Amino acid sequence: MSNEFDVNGPIGIFDSGFGGLTVARAVIDLLPNEDIVYIGDTGRYPYGDKDPNDVREYARELAWSLVRDYNAKAIVVACNTAAAALPVHELEAELAADGLHIPVIGVIDPGAQSLVRATRSGTVGVIGTIGTIGSGAYDLAVSRASLGAPVKLVSAACPGFVEFVERGRTSGPEVTLLAQRMLAPIVEANVDALLLGCTHYPYLARVISDVVGLDVTLVSSADETAFALRDQLEHQHMLRKESDRSGQHTFMSSGDVSWFKALGTRLLGPELSNVDIWNKGN
Repeated sequence: MSNEFDVNGPIGIFDSGFGGLTVARAVIDLLPNEDIVYIGDTGRYPYGDKDPNDVREYARELAWSLVRDYNAKAIVVACNTAAAALPVHELEAELAADGLHIPVIGVIDPGAQSLVRATRSGTVGVIGTIGTIGSGAYDLAVSRASLGAPVKLVSAACPGFVEFVERGRTSGPEVTLLAQRMLAPIVEANVDALLLGCTHYPYLARVISDVVGLDVTLVSSADETAFALRDQLEHQHMLRKESDRSGQHTFMSSGDVSWFKALGTRLLGPELSNVDIWNKGN
């Protein structure tokens, strides 16, 4: 492929599975004329409890595939665990070293910035996978976003949430019981804003809100990531020129394609009408 980006190339998005569809939904709504290629790595999900070095290699492989195989003009790392294991600035620098000067947008910094804007008390929370929380990525991102203001961040890993979402179970007594147990540190800390630090978690927003209380503002990074993507593409003159066209959307899964289509259609909407297999090293 050429080292020069194609303004008409697609936006590449990847996630460990279905969670990144919240980001894809936001991008489709904000940039309806842009083409999108989405890879859900369901053949290796979940990422949350895997060795960070393994996740780092998965993220690198997915990003390079989007660029080399699908001519992506921008990469959205729609997975908090992957963005924590392979920071977006490192991935962007790696692509640039090969002559590919394309933007890489992650979900961590946009989410942290939105969280800091949402708080009134200065005590905020973030929940995520074991890998994301253990990486300390949100501690650094909130520190950057607060610009020295006194913000106290309380973090909690929530193993099991992703598995419930990817089984299509987003409510019910078992989900509520798990949420009550996992969110206890957040409730005890009396936060007034909570970042859903995994792209799967918005699908559990009703249960999470019931547990932490309706006075706690839930922050999802999906919309903020889409805004950051748009701003970056606009800044680099990489937005498609035709404003009246409808973007083409390609979805791929490294695992069971029929399962991805069935659950993904329910989570994303009618845009996910077809799913292809993504083969590593294509």
